[in-house]
Amino acid sequence: MERKTVVSIEGPSFHIDGRPTYAGRSWRGMNVEGLLMNARLVQGVFDDRNGETRGWWDYPDGPWDPERNVREFLEAMPTWRAKGLRSFTINFQGGSPRGYSRHQPWYNSAFEVDGTLREDYAGRMARVLDRADELGMAPIVGILYFGQEYRLTDEQAVLAAIDHATDWLLEKHYTNVLVEIANEVNVPRYRWPIVQPPRVHELIRRVQERSAGKVAGPAGRLLVSASMGGGAIPPPNLVGVADFLLLHGNGVSEPDRIREMVDEARAVAGYRGQPVLFNEDDHFDFAKPDNNFLAAVSRGAGWGYFDYRMEGEGFDEGYQSVPVNWQISSARKRGFLDLLEAITGGA
Repeated sequence: MERKTVVSIEGPSFHIDGRPTYAGRSWRGMNVEGLLMNARLVQGVFDDRNGETRGWWDYPDGPWDPERNVREFLEAMPTWRAKGLRSFTINFQGGSPRGYSRHQPWYNSAFEVDGTLREDYAGRMARVLDRADELGMAPIVGILYFGQEYRLTDEQAVLAAIDHATDWLLEKHYTNVLVEIANEVNVPRYRWPIVQPPRVHELIRRVQERSAGKVAGPAGRLLVSASMGGGAIPPPNLVGVADFLLLHGNGVSEPDRIREMVDEARAVAGYRGQPVLFNEDDHFDFAKPDNNFLAAVSRGAGWGYFDYRMEGEGFDEGYQSVPVNWQISSARKRGFLDLLEAITGGA
């Protein structure tokens, strides 16, 4: 199976099909070339196997339908791409469909309790990644999420989930994906120690080694990392093995702190010039002369938009709250995508 799109890393820059992203682009004196602009769109393959909570996700005009969800996601992808979005995070275990949730009783996981990959989730994921390949996009594919990882019965099930997801990506011959082992590994809600910061590098290496020689791209393998929670800097053991560094801006209200985070990440022992990017940040202020998005770009880091439905808001708001209107259906969404288009020049 031949794929159209190949993502690679050259020094601190992301390349797609052998050329740096946004080649030759600068904006207001800031270099944009080689950055990976993205959005947190993790619910593209969402479903809920808990009959007691499934009805929470009904559409305003009908019952919850995972097929409708992925179909409408696919329909929106060319619009995002035209605005300059080259990447998005999508997760086999999603994210909180309520934005932030302490208790997560819904059952949204592509894995059975033993780590076996479910065909229904894999089928929806394939449709998303196939379309991204056609559009020249490089998604960040997340495997584990702290709100659902607890459903895996033991560490062996965690390893099985990692292996099954890796093997599936290889069997589908994807050359356009980046892998995020787990979302916010330092959040103290992961059940199994191997996913937590002191040991997550073992899982990064596991995917790198398992995929070695099996990907038709310059690295010959999958490119892998794991993300940190809002404001946190990755530890040396993660930095020393990751192919790129994933930061989060949640809870960071001052753009100057975003700049400091990028600088601090590059100063961690073991850093060797990898790209740095944010793939989750719920701060906006897109019309202001300075904001978290611009702060990241000013330090040569890509940025990722995280938008959820806030209290009192309706169906058109947010890209993480289920059910999702995947179109540019709110002022916040348009604010991000319009600024993204201005910075990157769009498609």
